[in-house]
Amino acid sequence: MQEAVDYVAVTRVQSAYADVVNRRAWDDFAQLFLPDCSITIDKQSQEPLNFVGPEQVGDFIGRSIEGFEFFEFVILNAHTVLGRGGRAPDAASSRMFMCELRQDRASGHWTNAFGVYHDQYRKVDGRWWFAQRHYQSLARTGRGDVFPFPSHPPFTGLMAEPN
Repeated sequence: MQEAVDYVAVTRVQSAYADVVNRRAWDDFAQLFLPDCSITIDKQSQEPLNFVGPEQVGDFIGRSIEGFEFFEFVILNAHTVLGRGGRAPDAASSRMFMCELRQDRASGHWTNAFGVYHDQYRKVDGRWWFAQRHYQSLARTGRGDVFPFPSHPPFTGLMAEPN
């Protein structure tokens, strides 16, 4: 029963992230990210960017999407593994595929961006939080960029099915 409760709780954190981004309510990230959460953003068009904590990542995302008059973050699929076979009941990991639907304010041009998050979660005092995030772009419309799936995604040890 606890596994089902934890799975729903992690799914709620993922959904809350999408909700915060869609509402552009960056202060609400403080309710989702641990203060020392490390976040890596690899857009494939430059060196990966690194942030620590909800404020830094919220500032970055806010600046990145301010030029869009319409922006919607959509979770396409997520695969979540809890607890590593009972050995880490307060840890979880997931691979979450997403799409950004967006319209440029200046030109009216529509683009989509696709990517994958490799996340680690930690349960603290009965509540699940993002503990670490690694994002990698997979494709973007407009220029028609397509990038390879990470050959060695982070957190593979957590993603392995329990023995």
